[in-house]
Amino acid sequence: MSQMPLSNDISIVLGGEAGQGIQTIEQLLTKILKLNNFYVFATKEYMSRVRGGSNTTSIRVGSHPLQAPIDRIDLLIPLDKQVLPRLQHRITNQTIVTGDMEVLETNLKIFDIPLKKLSKELGSEIYSNTIALGLILALLKTDSQIMEKYLGKYFGAKGDKLVQLNIKAAHLGFKHGRELIENGTVRFPELSISDIQNDIMINGSEAIAMGAIAGGCRCIASYPMSPGTGVITFMAKVEHDFELIVEQAEDEIAAINMAIGAWYAGARAMVTTSGGGFALMSEGLSLAGMLEMPVVIHIAQRPGPATGLPTRTEQGDLELALYAGHGEFPRIILAPESLKDAFYITQKAFNLADKYQVPVIILTDQYFVDTYYNIPSFDLSQIKVESCIIETDENYLRYQFTDDGISPRGIPGKGKGLVGVDSDEHDEAGHITENLGLRVKMVDKRLKKLSLIKESAIAAKIYGPSDSRGFIISWGSTNRIVREAVKHLGKKDLTHIALQQVYPLPENLRHLLSSAKHTIVVENNATSQLGKLILRETGFQIDHKILKYNGLPFTVEELMHAISETIS
Repeated sequence: MSQMPLSNDISIVLGGEAGQGIQTIEQLLTKILKLNNFYVFATKEYMSRVRGGSNTTSIRVGSHPLQAPIDRIDLLIPLDKQVLPRLQHRITNQTIVTGDMEVLETNLKIFDIPLKKLSKELGSEIYSNTIALGLILALLKTDSQIMEKYLGKYFGAKGDKLVQLNIKAAHLGFKHGRELIENGTVRFPELSISDIQNDIMINGSEAIAMGAIAGGCRCIASYPMSPGTGVITFMAKVEHDFELIVEQAEDEIAAINMAIGAWYAGARAMVTTSGGGFALMSEGLSLAGMLEMPVVIHIAQRPGPATGLPTRTEQGDLELALYAGHGEFPRIILAPESLKDAFYITQKAFNLADKYQVPVIILTDQYFVDTYYNIPSFDLSQIKVESCIIETDENYLRYQFTDDGISPRGIPGKGKGLVGVDSDEHDEAGHITENLGLRVKMVDKRLKKLSLIKESAIAAKIYGPSDSRGFIISWGSTNRIVREAVKHLGKKDLTHIALQQVYPLPENLRHLLSSAKHTIVVENNATSQLGKLILRETGFQIDHKILKYNGLPFTVEELMHAISETIS
């Protein structure tokens, strides 16, 4: 795909085998570049293996906020010979490739940096990645003292010898980078710096975890499953700071039941998983539906069916989240588009679960949870934990009929009432019943909550004129990519509708679609699951679909191309 000029930023890609430290360099680079007051956006593509394969990390560095991946590569540093063939379609005459000719075995024009030789002189080839780090930082004209200070902090726990060797390796790379600049070999546009010292650098997993903690979560129970594991990993690191219970369950069935039990006892809880793990939780999801028990579930989507591509991305589990579980009961499905929104929406998810006594599902994906960028610190003054637990009396009925279908929720030990719950159909007190008339009343009671939930749905946001000729609809992690693509296309009659709640659909979506002349839906799946949901809920048929399901997220350039072709 040909490159398109986008904006004042530099696109850097590092590639190498699993085990060569690509992830470490990503973490170091993003932090050091942010300390140099650059905006940073980083995302990765990696294979499902501990050693070998070919992994890449892509980092955009700029003078303004960056929140979407691009095809263009300005600087490519391959650490092994598999990288260049894999990225051939993204390399152009403008791409600067620098690396070790001895290792790469290619006919491409390479600016040779003897990484293997230099790292061996330091005692081990593992220092190749730190040399590459210094090279990149020099080419971006960063402050070497900031680099040295941060390396000392990062490697400090591993001993002074390792710290000094990594600093020496980085300075070696920095020296070679300065030489490439001074002899005119490499020239990048000057990037202005911004006052972002108070920004935080996080990824999607951390944003979800922080939002859960801010939402009053006190317990997370999960079985590890990529790419959802990062949430429980982060919460395990801070469990003592926030008095959390972090439990690695024996399987996903145990995890969902632990979370439901925690809510029954009065503690806000969640699980984090991926599609395959959530499939095992479907009976527990129905249990929450029958018990009218709150629970928050985070699904980090990856391509299926079965194991599929366990380390790649897809928006393929919307219908799984929508239809999972036997029987009919309400639920809420949220899909944050940015790290900032992930924090606030996850926090809100706990309040929604508590208020409506329903499962709330947060849909992200591998691309989203593994993406890093800097954002302003969260405004905690907006945060409020809205507990709906009551103190019970002797006449308390857990499933009391009410006008809105929401029964007062008590917990054992708070008040004098007995809090009876049952997975069988039950009466108002929670006792098993086979009264068929009562059965109908209880089903209607549970479903009645859906109309209230719709009233509090997160509204669809529009970017562009509401009376434009063309509407592009997307959800979750694709929103920011679509938005940048539409911005660069510069078409005044094109409006983007961005959804962060996909069920129930926001009420304003129906109104927006009623005035649409031409519609396009953009989704990271094969069957347009959102498009089908919109048709089911509103009767509106989307005109065109732009779909991608090869395990990678959209890039800005390919969306620009696809949208242009579609509207032409």
